[in-house]
Amino acid sequence: QVQLVESGGGLVQPGGSLRLSCTASGPIFDFYTVGWFRQAPGEEREFVASMRWSGTNTYYGDSVTGRFSISRDNAKNSVYLQINSLKPEDTAVYYCAAAQDPLSRKVIKSKPRYQYWGRGTQVTVSS
Repeated sequence: QVQLVESGGGLVQPGGSLRLSCTASGPIFDFYTVGWFRQAPGEEREFVASMRWSGTNTYYGDSVTGRFSISRDNAKNSVYLQINSLKPEDTAVYYCAAAQDPLSRKVIKSKPRYQYWGRGTQVTVSS
């Protein structure tokens, strides 16, 4: 059974930085694509970033380009999301997700394409 566990969220002031972590356990050789989504109160879950487990094919959501960076450490079975210059509108629960397929750019934002989800980590940006 695949499990994804996020960590690293918290309360941060505007302009600050955070690095979110997602650690996978179980048959992770099943993964081709790993990614991050976020959901603000009252909003739909939004695509943030993704990459192939191999480290290629990196994609970012339109609203986060330039401030967010996704990376992974295969030895630790972990994926990271570095967030810089945080803004109050970045406040959300951030979810890690993984897909069994090598998702293309056309479907990378499609939530049903991801078979595995973590429970999320809360990020609050406030002074």
